[in-house]
Amino acid sequence: MSVFQLSVGAQCYDWGKLGLDSKVAQFAQCSPEFTVNEAKPYAELWMGTHPSLASKVFKTGETLKAHLTLHPELLGVKVRAKFGDDLPFLFKVLAIRKALSIQAHPDKALAQKLHRERPDIYKDGNHKVRANSPQPGFTHPIPEMAVAITDFCGFCGFLPVEKIAEYLSFVPELTELVNKPIAEAFRMAVTEPQPTYETVEACLRDVFTRLMSAEDADVQRQVQNLIARYEDGQAKPAEEGVKDLAIELNKQYPGDVGIFCVFLLNVVKLHAGQAVFLKANEPHAYIYGDIMECMATSDNVVRAGLTPKLRDVPTLTSMLTYKWGPADSQIMPPVKYRTTKATTIYDPPIEEFSVLMTCLKAGENETHEPIDGPSILIITEGGGRLVWTEKDGSQQEEALDKPGIVYFAGAGVALEFAAGENGITVYRAITEVP
Repeated sequence: MSVFQLSVGAQCYDWGKLGLDSKVAQFAQCSPEFTVNEAKPYAELWMGTHPSLASKVFKTGETLKAHLTLHPELLGVKVRAKFGDDLPFLFKVLAIRKALSIQAHPDKALAQKLHRERPDIYKDGNHKVRANSPQPGFTHPIPEMAVAITDFCGFCGFLPVEKIAEYLSFVPELTELVNKPIAEAFRMAVTEPQPTYETVEACLRDVFTRLMSAEDADVQRQVQNLIARYEDGQAKPAEEGVKDLAIELNKQYPGDVGIFCVFLLNVVKLHAGQAVFLKANEPHAYIYGDIMECMATSDNVVRAGLTPKLRDVPTLTSMLTYKWGPADSQIMPPVKYRTTKATTIYDPPIEEFSVLMTCLKAGENETHEPIDGPSILIITEGGGRLVWTEKDGSQQEEALDKPGIVYFAGAGVALEFAAGENGITVYRAITEVP
C-alpha cells in the first residue's frame, strides 16, 4: 500500500499542556497504545522515524522506519538520491503551556562533535540537516518552521540592534548584568555614522554572551529589581510592550536569566494559519500556543535559559549567527498551492520539507496532485474521507472520522480529501526534490 494510517506517540515535557487540555493528548487518543493522564503535561506529538519516538504502521505495529527500509520506493527516486533511505523531516504538534528554553540547534559538524565528546548529554549524532544524507561532508545548518493552529507567541531571532541599544540605555538591571563598558561599546557601535556589520555583530555577541554567562546571584538580584520596578508601576513607556511578558516569565522561571531576553529577542505573535521561519543558528523559544512544527530528523537542542535542564552557555553563545532584524521578517506568508482551491503551502527555501494546509467546508473536495516524495498528514479539525488510486489502478478509500488521525503517503500518489458535515482541516508535511 502507498497510503496507510500511522500510530504515533506523545512526549511529556514540563512545558506541555495538561491532560486533555492539550491538543497533543487529544490527537494521541487516535493511537491504540495511548492512555491519557489528566495530571501529565502532553507537549509534543511526533510523526516520523526518529528512534526516540518512532511512528508505527497502524495495522501491523511495524515501525515506519522498518517499513520504509523494506519499501524504499515509497520515498521516491530523487528523495532517496538526495537524503538516503529515511524521511528527511520530523513532523510534530506542540501544545505549549509555558515557555520553552532559550535554544538553538547545531549544524551537522557541531552535532557530531557534541555527540562524540558528550554523548550522555547530546545523545543524537544527527542534526537539523539532511538526516542520514549520502553527502556526509555537507554541514550547512537547516532551520525549522512553525505553523500556528491557535494564537501563538515566541522569541525568534535578535531584535533590531537599534532597539537593543535603546534598552541598554535605560534598563539599569540589564546594563548591570551585561556590564556597563560592554553595553556602552555596543551603543557606540550601533550609533556610529557608518557602522560596519562585523563590528556590530561582534558587539552583539559580547552583549548576549555576557548576559547569559552572568553569575546566578547577580541575575536573581537584578530580576528581583526589574520585577519590583514593574509591579510598582515604574516601567518606562518603551518597556510597556515587554513588561507583562517579563512578569509572566518570572512566574514560570523565577530569577532566570532568560527573562532578560525580552530586551534582546523578537517577540513574534501569530494567529492560526500564520507561520514563522526560524533561520539557522538563531536563538528562539516558544512561549505559548499550539503549533505544527517541521524540522529535519533530530532532537538536538542547546539551551541557555528558561529551563530546569542542563544549560550549555558556551556552546550556544559560540554557535549563533547573531543576525538581527524586525519581528515581521521572521513571518513566512503562505501561498496558494499549485492548482488547488483550498490548500496553501508554507515553503521555506530548503529541500527537506514544506507544509501544506487544506481547509475544506462541509461537502467540499480537494485533490493534491502526485509528488515525487514522501509525506505525512494529520487531521486537526473536523473529518471526512481520504481517497487515492494505487499504482495497480485500484481505488482506495479511508475514513478520516476525527482529529488526530495520521497517515503516511508514499511518492507518486494523488490524494483526494472529501470534507464531512463539519468540514476538515489537514496539515501535510511533504518532501519534493526538483
